[in-house]
Amino acid sequence: MPEPVETSSPDGLDYGWVMQMTFVLTIVVGAPIVAILSLPADLPTWGDRVEFAIRVGAIVWLVTSLLVFAYAKRTTETSGP
Repeated sequence: MPEPVETSSPDGLDYGWVMQMTFVLTIVVGAPIVAILSLPADLPTWGDRVEFAIRVGAIVWLVTSLLVFAYAKRTTETSGP
């Protein structure tokens, strides 16, 4: 029987949940934002479209990840010493 894997949670946060929520919310929120922002943009080639989506998507991902982390940090009850 293998030994159980030990876990550690130094900050009291579930980083797996933070990563999953960041991924899901970035897609759910980011796809419409990229689509709406691409309407007035001049994107004649697929390369231009991909570059635009990556640039806008990176900003959406960064903002979403910071907001999800802040939410998790705020709602997690940490036990003081």
